[in-house]
Amino acid sequence: MIIKETNINKAKEQIKKSKPPIIIQSPSNEFSRKILEYGKFQILLLPKGQRDRLRQLDSSLNHTLAKLAAKNKVAIGVGIDKISALPPKQKAIQLSHLKQNIKICRKAKCRLTLINAKNEKDAQALLQSLGASSQQIKD
Repeated sequence: MIIKETNINKAKEQIKKSKPPIIIQSPSNEFSRKILEYGKFQILLLPKGQRDRLRQLDSSLNHTLAKLAAKNKVAIGVGIDKISALPPKQKAIQLSHLKQNIKICRKAKCRLTLINAKNEKDAQALLQSLGASSQQIKD
């Protein structure tokens, strides 16, 4: 079940009523932090990054969120179904965000989950080409 609630208290109520697997669609970074502190769900879909700067990408995942996710056994979800349909420049930006998230999850020992992958073997090959460890690919 995917929960797309913007109010943190209503989202917690929906989590209590739902059966696993529970996927939370996060609208903002603050919401992500609060809901990860709560835990009790399986997958968190991150919001789209606000704005990339010259020397820093904003992929909406930082080491604090990754450590909270690892502590509460929550996987970080990434939707890859729409990446192939993007124009080349947008595709490169999305893949660089994914590469940054892979590095952060590897350092924090947090699980990373690909959502809406058409073919599992192709998804594993994509993760491997972006620098994921063999343990991340297996999970």
